[in-house]
Amino acid sequence: QVQLVESGGGLVQAGGSLILSCAGSGSIFQSNRMGWYRQAPGKQRELVATITSAGSTNYAGSVKARFTISRDNAKNTVYLQMNSLKPEDTAAYYCNANLATIATTGDYWGQGTQVTVSL
Repeated sequence: QVQLVESGGGLVQAGGSLILSCAGSGSIFQSNRMGWYRQAPGKQRELVATITSAGSTNYAGSVKARFTISRDNAKNTVYLQMNSLKPEDTAAYYCNANLATIATTGDYWGQGTQVTVSL
């Protein structure tokens, strides 16, 4: 059974930093594109950042220059370093990954981790 398990969320003051981690487990043959999305109360889920297996990155305009996505292919893990956090960054953050097993390839989601930024 393939799973994505996130960690690292929490409460932080504006201007602070957090690191989110998302580790894939199970019979993963290869991790392809990985990324982070977020959803604030009453809003749609939105893309935060993605990274390909080769290391190419893409960021939402609202987080560019503040957030950094990275990955460890050997561990099927993706990270999100979040600096200069703002109250508007408050949301549930979800990890997403396109993972290949011996049997299939598909998109998987983590359970979400809450990030709350206070004034």
